[in-house]
Amino acid sequence: MNIETIREYCLAKEDVEETLPFGPDTLVYKVKGKVFLLMGMDNPDLRFNVKCDPDKALELREQYPAVQPGYHMNKKHWNTVFVDGSVKSDLLREWIDDSYNLVAKKKK
Repeated sequence: MNIETIREYCLAKEDVEETLPFGPDTLVYKVKGKVFLLMGMDNPDLRFNVKCDPDKALELREQYPAVQPGYHMNKKHWNTVFVDGSVKSDLLREWIDDSYNLVAKKKK
C-alpha cells in the first residue's frame, strides 16, 4: 500500500471526511466528526495511526514489529503502523476497518 491507496480506501467508507486540522502535512480521516486515522505526508517512511481495542493493540505490537504505540496519541487506544512491506495489505485494511468501526459505532 502507498499513501494514495490508503487515502482512497478511507475515503470510500461511508460518511468519511478528509481534513487537515494539524497543518498541510497531516491527513486526518474522520467519521461522524471523530478521528479514525491520521497519516503524515512529510515522513520519509509511510505510517499511519489507527484506533484499536486496547487488548488487541498490545497483541498486535507483540506480534508485528511494524506496529508501535500510537505516536502523539493515547498509547492505550492507538497504534502507529509502519507500512514497510512486513505486513500484508489485507491486514492493513483490516486494521483500518477496525478503527473506522470502533469510531463509527460511537454516538456523537
